[in-house]
Amino acid sequence: MHGPLSLLQYTGACAPGPCSVDRFRAHGDTIAELPHALPDAGILAGSVRDAAQPMSAPPRVALALTGASGVQYALRLLGCLLDAGCHVYLLVSRPAHVVIGMDTDLSVPGRTADMQRFFEQRHADAPGTLEVLGMQQWTAPIASGSGAPDAMVICPCTTGTLASVASGLCTSLLERAADVVLKERRRLIVMPREMPFSEIHLENMLRLARMGAVIMPPNPGFYNHPQSIDDLVDFVVARILDHLDIGQTLSPRWGIEHE
Repeated sequence: MHGPLSLLQYTGACAPGPCSVDRFRAHGDTIAELPHALPDAGILAGSVRDAAQPMSAPPRVALALTGASGVQYALRLLGCLLDAGCHVYLLVSRPAHVVIGMDTDLSVPGRTADMQRFFEQRHADAPGTLEVLGMQQWTAPIASGSGAPDAMVICPCTTGTLASVASGLCTSLLERAADVVLKERRRLIVMPREMPFSEIHLENMLRLARMGAVIMPPNPGFYNHPQSIDDLVDFVVARILDHLDIGQTLSPRWGIEHE
């Protein structure tokens, strides 16, 4: 699809590609009392090695949409994550739901269960799994450190959400999930979509960056000579996938695949 209309007609599908997220962690149990007969050192070392092996479960990524313009990035990313075989926790705020209707021609249902069916039908052929969560669904796995996702992307991110996450307010599942990802030292990617930035916005971004978050405003490059809006969207989504360690062929890497 080419030209301005592709922005509204965009489906969010992504060509299948390898998923190489390597963000799983294995945590050993604390031994409170040592047995009288200690096991052989070689056996113990082997047990530790076995426990540290990467898990076979697919990567778990939380994708949160807030009320800033630019949902095309999130829709494209959703398709790519599912095509890569990821388990995606999708959170859509009420303002984001409104913006989807303004930025695209999609008629996304407002109820969580209906939204689940809507996106499952759109990505029926994708090998990944999708779980749409309500903003007050506090029993969701991503609300706890024991169920923390491997990564979280807030795309696009309003300056209000930016401030809430930077302050640790946790008034919604979205904010709590971001807080969990930070405290568990997982990858948090925040994509503020605003211009210009005020001093308050910049200070909040700096606070999150110091906490380990990746601040990634959706600023596409032009060295790959984009021919459509889809190409601009793909440039940004490719950078997100790179930071998630997920293989992608959406956009060439400078100096490596650049023609």
